[in-house]
Amino acid sequence: MDTVSTHGGDSRPEIVDLGEAPPLGVVPEKMHAFCVRQDRFGEPKNAWQREVINTPEIGPKDVLVYTMATGINYNNVWAALGYPIDVIAVRQKKGEPEDFHAGGSDCSGIVWAVGSEVDNVKLGDEVVIHSGWWEPDDPWVLSGKDPMLAPSTRIWGYQTNYGSYCQFARAQSHQCRPKPEHLTWEEAACYMLCASTAYRMLMGWAPNVVEEGDVVLVWGAAGGLGSMATQIVAAQGGKPVAVISDEDKRQFCLDNGAVGVINRNDFDHWGCMPDTASPEWGAWMKGARAFGKAIWEAVGERKSPRIVFEHPGEATLPTSGFVCDTGGMVVICAGTTGYNVTLDLRYHWMMQKRFQGSHLSNDEQAAAINQLIIDGKVDPCLSHTFTFDEIGHAHQLMHENKHPCGNMSCLVNATGPGQGAK
Repeated sequence: MDTVSTHGGDSRPEIVDLGEAPPLGVVPEKMHAFCVRQDRFGEPKNAWQREVINTPEIGPKDVLVYTMATGINYNNVWAALGYPIDVIAVRQKKGEPEDFHAGGSDCSGIVWAVGSEVDNVKLGDEVVIHSGWWEPDDPWVLSGKDPMLAPSTRIWGYQTNYGSYCQFARAQSHQCRPKPEHLTWEEAACYMLCASTAYRMLMGWAPNVVEEGDVVLVWGAAGGLGSMATQIVAAQGGKPVAVISDEDKRQFCLDNGAVGVINRNDFDHWGCMPDTASPEWGAWMKGARAFGKAIWEAVGERKSPRIVFEHPGEATLPTSGFVCDTGGMVVICAGTTGYNVTLDLRYHWMMQKRFQGSHLSNDEQAAAINQLIIDGKVDPCLSHTFTFDEIGHAHQLMHENKHPCGNMSCLVNATGPGQGAK
């Protein structure tokens, strides 16, 4: 790919401190970044370390964003662990030379350099970045089809390098969306990956999209993904039922618009479903039916979920498939409890249910959720803001499931919390 220069002529400095911006459009030769290297794979607090690296060149359809703040996502816990894939090795096999991963998949910042073919943003624009990345010359994309189904699609800042843990983040221009003016930099940095993923899950799989009065079961409703899903359902006129594992999270979910909350620790039938011919299956079914009844009680009527918003996977999917309504959909974007799943197919085919995989979002879906944020119908649910040097610590909290409800941010070039609101 042809590239364009990211520097501003002879005045290009070697490096600048965080928060001390050079003139707009002038890009230093080097930058501060948090990186993972293969010899540090392991606990995130040790794997993620601050380094000085070369500022990347950009292609004709790329932008370089002066990163004000970054969100923290579980993808880069995986990157730190080197599991289930070594993202560095995967990229090197594709010919990329870097022996490090400079990650980060959520960003708020200022457009600082643009490629020669960029026409949708300009220098100085305040933006947020969504994490759907694909090769611009992918034939599937060029044909006008959904880019998220293209062979070249990757998660920006996880499967690509130079993400939002960099002083200057490299992204594709189509990923840019306007920063909501009422949000601080850290609020704007924390939501896009989770929110756009949740939006595609709930609104991207017609005819199974959230409509007025629909019951939607939301697993992990107090987390970053679940908190966005709960609000999106409520904004569409649906009835979100939140599932939690800690009573301390109940009020948080209700405040986000849940019509009811279920603590999954009140049930013990989780895990792979027993063989339907085994004695254990009866006990499992009793638990699944009790859980379904709890949904009705939360809603206040005998109404089952038209959509089940899934991501735990192995431990919960058998129950999700059972409680989903006739003609409804179980939509899943992850497998945080495991990838091996079981399902009672009798309830699946006889009741004509749908089991749908979903991943990230395309530009239109990212724009739609960003507009809900701009309109004040969905809140970013920022729970805590860390400093740049606490990026490893924030990932460690997430790895140990000790992170607060909602979404976390780390400041990058923003020098103090609360900056950026208009």
